[in-house]
Amino acid sequence: MNHDHLDPINALYMPEMADATFATDFLSRAKQGVRNIAFALTETASPEVRELLKKMLTQAIALHQEITALMIEKKWFHPYELGEQYKLDQLSANNITLIGKMKLFPADTSRKGMFDQAPDESSKASELEHESRNIPRR
Repeated sequence: MNHDHLDPINALYMPEMADATFATDFLSRAKQGVRNIAFALTETASPEVRELLKKMLTQAIALHQEITALMIEKKWFHPYELGEQYKLDQLSANNITLIGKMKLFPADTSRKGMFDQAPDESSKASELEHESRNIPRR
């Protein structure tokens, strides 16, 4: 990977990598949802709320299973092949490192000199213009 973020070659396989990243994030959040609902279930005393949380927990587990199945099908996740999963994790770590080293922003972020005058000078200039033309102020 070269370090030019505008070079189209750097977009090669980017949609697939983005999809895998989104799916991984979705899986992580689904897992957090299962944990949170299970925790809430252990904390509630109301039978009605307990039943509602049980239904929600069943749905959350089903969602987690669905995302996991999709990721396995797309070869974005290898829960039964640790060697393959390790390779994917290494590839992700290398990509993150390379992206982190890219020069995405200019070294000099100063905006000095980009405007013809400073904001406070602008108001002074308009006052002088009004006075010189005898234009009444609003």
